Amino acid sequence: MRLILLCHLLSLIPLSAWAAVLAIDYGSDWTKASLMAPGVPFDVLLNKDSKRKIQSSVGWKKSDRLFGTDAYNLASRFPSDSFSSVKLLQGAPYDSDAADFYKTISTAEIVQTDRKTVGFKQSDGTEWSVEELTAMEFAYVKHLAEGVAEEPVTDVIVTVPPYYTQFERDAVVDAIEIAGMRTLALIHDGTAVAVNYAMTRTFAKPEYHVIFDAGASSIRATVAQFSTTGDATQINVAGVGYDRTVGGTELDRRLRELLIEAFSAKHKQDIRGNARGMARLWKEAGRVKAILSANSDAFAAVESVIDEVDFKAKVTRASFESRCADLKDKFAQPILDAIKSAGLTLDDITSVIMTGGSMRTPMIQAAVKAAVGADKLAYNVNADESAVLGAGLYGASLSRQFKTKNIKVSDINAHDVQATYFAAATSPNVKPRTITTLVYPSNSKLGSKKTMTFKRKEDFSIYLDYKNQVAPGFPSRMLEAELTGVQAAIANLTERGAVDAVVKATVTLSDSGFVAVKDAVAYGEVKDDSITGASSSSDADAVTAEQEGTESDAPSASPSAAATGATLPETIPLNITTKFPVLSPMSVDEKKKARTRLRMMDTEEAAKNRREEARNTFEAYLYRLRDLLDDETDDTPFMKCSQASERLALQEQLDKAFDWLHEYSDYAETSQFLDQRSILEVLEKPIIHRYQEIEAFPQALNNSQMWNWSTRLFLTEAKTNLTAEEETDTPSKWTWDELSALEKTLKDHESWLAEWVERQKSVPANQDPVIETAEMKARAKVLEQHLQKLWKRKAPPKARKTKTSAPATESSAPPPKATTPTEEEEPVPEQDAGQQEPIQPTPDKHDEL
Repeated sequence: MRLILLCHLLSLIPLSAWAAVLAIDYGSDWTKASLMAPGVPFDVLLNKDSKRKIQSSVGWKKSDRLFGTDAYNLASRFPSDSFSSVKLLQGAPYDSDAADFYKTISTAEIVQTDRKTVGFKQSDGTEWSVEELTAMEFAYVKHLAEGVAEEPVTDVIVTVPPYYTQFERDAVVDAIEIAGMRTLALIHDGTAVAVNYAMTRTFAKPEYHVIFDAGASSIRATVAQFSTTGDATQINVAGVGYDRTVGGTELDRRLRELLIEAFSAKHKQDIRGNARGMARLWKEAGRVKAILSANSDAFAAVESVIDEVDFKAKVTRASFESRCADLKDKFAQPILDAIKSAGLTLDDITSVIMTGGSMRTPMIQAAVKAAVGADKLAYNVNADESAVLGAGLYGASLSRQFKTKNIKVSDINAHDVQATYFAAATSPNVKPRTITTLVYPSNSKLGSKKTMTFKRKEDFSIYLDYKNQVAPGFPSRMLEAELTGVQAAIANLTERGAVDAVVKATVTLSDSGFVAVKDAVAYGEVKDDSITGASSSSDADAVTAEQEGTESDAPSASPSAAATGATLPETIPLNITTKFPVLSPMSVDEKKKARTRLRMMDTEEAAKNRREEARNTFEAYLYRLRDLLDDETDDTPFMKCSQASERLALQEQLDKAFDWLHEYSDYAETSQFLDQRSILEVLEKPIIHRYQEIEAFPQALNNSQMWNWSTRLFLTEAKTNLTAEEETDTPSKWTWDELSALEKTLKDHESWLAEWVERQKSVPANQDPVIETAEMKARAKVLEQHLQKLWKRKAPPKARKTKTSAPATESSAPPPKATTPTEEEEPVPEQDAGQQEPIQPTPDKHDEL
């Protein structure tokens, strides 16, 4: 994997061929995004309120869908229609601890989907999967990015915690696809911060740093080694640590418990069963927590918590920290776990880089300081934005369209992954034994592949599992890869002379952390006694050497390369069918259905927005027109250019339009607003046209007079030159006929202009003009083109003198006459001696309307 810092775009690639890259740091509480696009400064995207982060929420106010803070604030009024912290349930089974925890923090109703994952139900009964709600948030960010890039944005990279399981990663990718985008990669958030940290630094010697990320959903730590060789910087992730049970959300939950207890003690009421009240206290808990990060106490105040009862209470930092005392040892433990995972000690660590919003909480800072020492704490990256900026730079490198600083990244997976399969049956009545092989131990590098060898003659399945429980309630089994066509393939190889043919299956661990069985073949080596066989044996050795981490349920049976004669490796592809026996990602059909569902919603909202825009612009137009009619000042352009009968007709139609607006606007279609406006615009158009003509007339007249003056100046000079050239028998650019034709065009234009300008002087401002500026420009253009045609004429070549051996006599042929000049035009006009370029004159003053 390679990363690069954007310096400039590759100059050889046209802008139309460039694709923008969107990076999303999707958090439980907040979402940040950055955009890498041609001609756009690389920075964090702003939302519609010009904020640099977006609340991770989507909600409905009746039929209006809202995002960000607007959606989050809906929870206090419509608790069943506002959905926040959806990230906590990505890929989670309905009966998992994650789902149970979510019920304690949110007023939204969760349901079980057909895939046994978590879904949400609105107050009107509409159900949404976690992937669909996440996709809505991604699509909203996509819309913001396209507004900045001014082009479609389809490629995206999203940050995920390093502990994310295959189920959670599938949920993220499914949401990206439903949102209409393509996944470039998933990147661990700690790794993204490491990229951002390395962008402006070089390392004289290898350094180990811990990226400590205290987020809303969890606390995690990443140990990264930084080194610089030449112009390349290498980032090697060496270890990770995490705790899913602590984070900003858990702190909010405990602080809300303090508020609930204070409310119950004061008002003797149980608020837990009131969804609106619980939502209001949840919002207040977040506000109070932020205050307590900088102060020793804070006052909580919520109006109408329940039954019009207002709530006020003082909360101290000491009481809050006391409520979280059991978490104290957990705050810094991920750091120690990550260092141990990397095989290092605290002395090997240069610094602990602090990131994440919850990092600002004093008790978390104190716990980290006590664990690693104050001298190791570093605050040299943006705690909120470093991950999304690092992800954006990483995504830009994957697009291969941006020239960047050379940074190489090597990341790891956090979980042990094992393969389980049944040994070949020894007899029909004996149950085959189960074999388990650790394929990818924790800390295995992403982007790896391993080949497993099986001595099989019939179809069989490989099961990929997590060795240990990755999260309470999550399954261990990820997938089943069924290999078919084995019997026929082995028989085919045996017929060709292969001895002890085997099955080889390649298990991959992708850069984005997905495990899969990507390739399976029947493999055998066939003896080659031909003359060219000697060169084939090295090929067989190369194929064997490629296989990394070979595993077998029986001793390898590959023929020895040292046997008599060379051998040729032969393979026959096998069919692989991937199944998800426990918890499946969304199928292609399910994603298509969800995508169609969201598109229909987008289409409906776009139509609704167009209707609202048409209504608003129509209403604004009515009030503007009313102001014009009510203003009885005689010197306004509207009054000068309008007639009394026109104003009366406008007033009558305006009254009808206001009556229609008040009676039918709530039910009218977009086209009806446009039609109503069109009726008024037809009446107003003649008045606007007169005013526009009065405004444009001076410039049009100035332009016409300029070309008259320039043409007359040109004719004067051209006639003088032509006369002189005839006297010296020099070839000329023009003929008298051509100059006469230009002079006729000039006189026709001057005559027409003088006549109609004089007529226009007597036309009142509230009458239609007798001469249109458009016609003035068109007639001036005819004169301009005629003049330019002669002006750009190339000078004719001079006549060459004929060399003769005897002096010329009276009987000698006369000298050749000058030919008529051609009408070719020069690419760039050049100045000839004796000829001047048309001068831009200052026209005489004229009467204006």
